[in-house]
Amino acid sequence: MSRIATIPTIEAAPAAARPLLEGTKKALGSVPNLFRVVANSPAALEGYLGLNAALQKGSLEGRTRERLALAIAEANGCGYCLAAHSYLGKPLATLDEAEIAANRDGHSGDAKADAALRFAVAVVRQCGHVGDADVAAVRAAGFDDAQIVEIVLHVALNTLTNYVNEVAQTVIDFLPVQPRQAA
Repeated sequence: MSRIATIPTIEAAPAAARPLLEGTKKALGSVPNLFRVVANSPAALEGYLGLNAALQKGSLEGRTRERLALAIAEANGCGYCLAAHSYLGKPLATLDEAEIAANRDGHSGDAKADAALRFAVAVVRQCGHVGDADVAAVRAAGFDDAQIVEIVLHVALNTLTNYVNEVAQTVIDFLPVQPRQAA
C-alpha cells in the first residue's frame, strides 16, 4: 500500500490535475500509479509533465532516453521505475532483454549510448560532482554541450520520479522488477 494516496480515478483528482491526467491517459492508454500519486499536487504533476515533454523535444534519441531511465532507476534503487521502463523499453524503444540488462548496469551495446549511461550513473552516484574526465569521456563519444545538459536533466527528471516512488512506496502496476542492489 502506498504511503501517499494513489488517486483512484481521474474524477477523484484535484480539478487542476484532471486535464493533465486525461492527457496522460490519451498518450499512454492508461494512467499509471506514479501519475496518480503525483496528481495529489497539480503543480507537481504539471512540472513533471512539462519537463518530460520539453526533454522529448531535445536532441537525445528516444532509445537513449529510455536507456537513461533504466540506468538511473537502477542506480537509485527504484523498483517502480525499473518495472515501468523495463516494460516500456521494449515497445517504445525496441530494446531487447540483453540491452535492458546492460542498461540497468549503466552500459549499452551501442558505444555512444554506453558513454551517456556511464556519465549519467556518475552524475547520480556523485550527486553531480563529476570530474573533468567524466565530461571529457561523454564529449569524446560525440555528445555536444546541449546533449550533456540534456543527460543531466534526464538524471534529474528520473531521480525525481525515483524519489517520489520510493517515498510514496507507489504500488507497482507493471510486472515487478527488483533493483539489483540498494541505492
